Order: sequence, then structure tokens, then C-alpha cells
Amino acid sequence: MNLPHRSLTIFVAIAALSFFNPNFMVAQSTNRQIGTQFEVTADPTVARPDQQPCVVPLFSAYQFAFFSDTTQTFQFTPPSNCSGPWKKVVFEVDFSENGGVQFDRTASIYLGNTNVYFGTTPEPLAVLTNTWHIERDITDYSALLTMPQTGTIVLGNCTTDCPPPYNTRLNGVFTVSANLEFYPAGRDSGDRARTPDMVLPLQQTNSGGGINLPAFLFSPTDQFSTTFTLPTNIEGVYLDVVSQSQSVDEQWFACFPNDLASINEVYGCGNTDFRETEITIDGQPAGIAPVSPWVYTGFLPDQWIPSPGVQTLDFVPYRVNLTPFAGLLSDGNPHTVSLSIFNDDSYFAETASLLLFLDKGSAQVTGAVSKNTLAAPKPVVTENLQGTSTVTGTIGVTSDRRFTIAGYVNTSHGKVSTSVQEHQYFSSTQTIDFDTVNFTVLDQNTAVQNKVSATTTVSGREGTAVSHDNFTFPINVDFIYPVSTSRFGFNVTTSQTYHDDREAVGGGEFPSFSSVTNSGKATDVSPAKSSQEYTQFDSGGRFYDCRIASKNNTLTKVSHGCSASER
Repeated sequence: MNLPHRSLTIFVAIAALSFFNPNFMVAQSTNRQIGTQFEVTADPTVARPDQQPCVVPLFSAYQFAFFSDTTQTFQFTPPSNCSGPWKKVVFEVDFSENGGVQFDRTASIYLGNTNVYFGTTPEPLAVLTNTWHIERDITDYSALLTMPQTGTIVLGNCTTDCPPPYNTRLNGVFTVSANLEFYPAGRDSGDRARTPDMVLPLQQTNSGGGINLPAFLFSPTDQFSTTFTLPTNIEGVYLDVVSQSQSVDEQWFACFPNDLASINEVYGCGNTDFRETEITIDGQPAGIAPVSPWVYTGFLPDQWIPSPGVQTLDFVPYRVNLTPFAGLLSDGNPHTVSLSIFNDDSYFAETASLLLFLDKGSAQVTGAVSKNTLAAPKPVVTENLQGTSTVTGTIGVTSDRRFTIAGYVNTSHGKVSTSVQEHQYFSSTQTIDFDTVNFTVLDQNTAVQNKVSATTTVSGREGTAVSHDNFTFPINVDFIYPVSTSRFGFNVTTSQTYHDDREAVGGGEFPSFSSVTNSGKATDVSPAKSSQEYTQFDSGGRFYDCRIASKNNTLTKVSHGCSASER
């Protein structure tokens, strides 16, 4: 059935597209072979429609051995035998790395400078070739796939071209292949969900006139900005954000306040352990995105073979609802969308993409932001430390704020008002026992919790729809030094839990909901152990629960839920 304009059902769908992007369900390596060290996660594969897809290869067996290989391009052409609209589009990429010695590396893939994959690689196995598989649902990016595009894969690596002494030590080479699967939609519009009409990347130019892929932010004052002149009929706006910590900020979740630099012996980074991505439009606060505490396999490799940390291989973008600004962005004037990292201590890699829903029944909409109480965070630091040569106690940081951003847009189907109310709560405790003179003891326990809860209300002449979103990604890291029996001289125990749930209600319809929990634990305390559990369910009846475990870097357990049908 074709509807002449947007109905309440669509309001519910748009309201549900808040900061968590359900279409970015991802899959990592599924080499679940007990007794092996091959890369493995408990993550599910992407559910597919029950039909044959049109498969478009993007590139095959691209190799990354040297710095000169870092950026490689490929060409994408939409499938001629499978024109849109599509019910689902799935991106797949396969990695392999020969046995040997190599650092973990960052990898990212783009279509027309729009990011479709961002993650890191594991450190290699000693002798065997390691492989891992990534797939993600990119149906929301369908508008990007209707025309030929030049794509780019970025994977910085080096072997004999590394600076000394690494030029004689590192020999790990990455081989990568990727394709897209297109699943055609039926003739009935109910066979597919509405997807954004436009997908536009934020872009950072460099001194050579090119584009940085990804962008880089080295200090809190740095901004990743793009000025757009957008269509004049926008009715929904979202921003997908990935903020990846690098270098000094790699373990940002364990950083100290700057006044404690003299005893900052373990991680070395400053500006406290509170980080946040700030989004502005024309310099005015427009939204926030929490920084996820991803842990890379180079941070104590003994913990991360065969299973990596939560989302280490494939970062999940965080979706920010900017719909209250739809009327403003539709006025035909240039507008600048910017990102910065609060407390950045050098540095973060960034990607961001605008997703626009257009009012097909109108060439020009009007509207305005009616309320905006978002302000910069003001984290509170509490230090409870005793001693001088031996320092013990706790360092606490909290940030607790609530804000509302509301706006309206006059569309072809009446006035639509959107209000986003959010509560951001961050809490951390660093518990330390440091010998700052002889360094005979350096124990640091890090416990960080960050929650963002949002209620989005969309009202129009068809009624009101409300969605609730709750996001949290806590991390706990226990660092103990010295440990004479440890290969690195210290032990680390880590636990993480990514959790996000959504509920949307409105118009007397049955509520829709979804929930994802991805938790992982690892320790290099002998015998080294790790485990992961991934659970997801939704109102459509989909359920998945997979648990894996390893001991001494070998897979020892795979639960029955991992082998359940996932398509």
C-alpha cells in the first residue's frame, strides 16, 4: 500500500532512529573451532532476507605490507540486475594476516569519503595465518549506493620500511577482500523500512588539498567541521559518529587529572578520564556522543588471543538525533556541522556522516529550534589520596547533566515537533597504590561507567510517538605491577559490557523494542583466560545468545546458541 504522506507509523520509525543505530549490527570473526587460536568472537552474523542477493565485489586480495600501501582505492558500480530500492544491503570484508610479528593496526573503508567500516586488527599468531570476517548491515546508507563511487581502504602498516629496529622485526602483512550484498525490496512499500534520502560525510582537508581518512583531532580545541548547503525540505536529521582514541589517549579511561602528573606512572595521559564527543551546528551545541572504551589487542596481547575486546575489530557508530535542527538546516543557507573531543589529550581519529530524511511532498519546509539547554560538561574531580613516597587512595570523576533540545518543522503533512531529552551520567574511580620513589609497586584499578539515556517525542497531526534509548559501555581494568612471572612484568585484568536497549510506542500500536548486550572479560594472570557473551533480542521475535571462552590463548568453549540459525 502506498501512503500519500508520512503516517504515525513513520513517526515511530523516525523517533526510534535515535543515538543507537540498529542497522549497524555487526559480525566479527566466527572461527569457532575449539582447540585453535584463530580469531573468534561471539558476535552474530547479520540476518538476511530469505532470497538470493546480488553480490557486487569491491576489491579482492589487496595487500598492506608497507607505508606506501596505506591508502588504496577501488571502484563501486551499483548492480544493474538489482536496482533499488533494496530491502537490505550487507557489507562484508575478510581479513587475513600471516604468522609472525606485527603491531595491531587501524583499518577503515569508505565509499565516496563516507565511512562504512572502522576497526582495528589483532596482533598476529606466531606461525599460523590468522583470518577474521566482518559484516554489517548498511541499509541506512542505501542512498550512497545508487550511483558509481570511488572507494578507499586505509590500513597503515609497515615491515622492512619500518623505522629501526622494527624494520628487522615486523613481518606481518594484511590481505583484505570486500563485497556488498543487495537484497531487492518487493513492490509493496511495506516490504522495506524507510531509509535516509541522503548520506553526507563530514570531511577534513589536509595541507595537500586532499581529504584525511579518517579525520584527526589532537586537542580539545581542534574541530572536525564541514559546511553544507543542504536541501530545503529536510524533516529528519541524524549523525553517525565514531571517535577512536589513539596514541596518548589510547587508554583514556585510565587518565589522571593534570595536577597529579608527578605520580601518573602507569598510563601517563592527563585531562582526567572523562572524554566526550561534542557536536555543534554553527557553533551552537547540538548533541553529544559518548566515547566508547575500546581496547586494542596491542594492550597486552596475552589477553586477546583468540578473542579480542568488545567491538575491537569493528566499532559501532553512535547515532545522534539532530532532527530538532531540521527547520534551521532547510533555510537554504550554509551551515557548519562540527565535532570536537572534550578533554582530548592527543589524539582521536574521527568519522561522521549526516543522514537526511526529506519531505517528498514539499520543496521548502520551515521551522526552528524552540529549546536548547545543552551546555558543555563540567566534570567534578574528587581526590582522596594519602602519602608522598607511597601514595594510596582514590581519584573520582563525575559528570551528571540533563538537557533538552526541541524543534519543529512545517511539512507537507503538517507541523511536526521533535523533542530530545537526555540524561548523561559519567562516573569513574581510579584506585591506586603507588611507590613513586622506588617503583616497587604500581597498582591501579580503573572503574568507569558512562550512561546516556534519551527520550525522544515526535508530535504531529497524526498523533504522538515516543522512544526511549538507554546506552552504557562500562569498563574495569586492574593493573598490577610488578609480577615477576609475567612476560611483560605486570598483569592486567579487563572487563567490558556494551549495552543498548530501545523502545518505541505511539498511536496505540504494539510497542517495538530491541536490546543488545555484548560483554567480555580477559586476564593474563596465569593461566590466561578470556570470555565473551553476546545477547540480542527484539519485538520481532529475533533472539541470539552466544558464549565463548578461552584458556592459555586457546578456544575452550562455544555455547549451543552460537550455532543457531542467524539468517
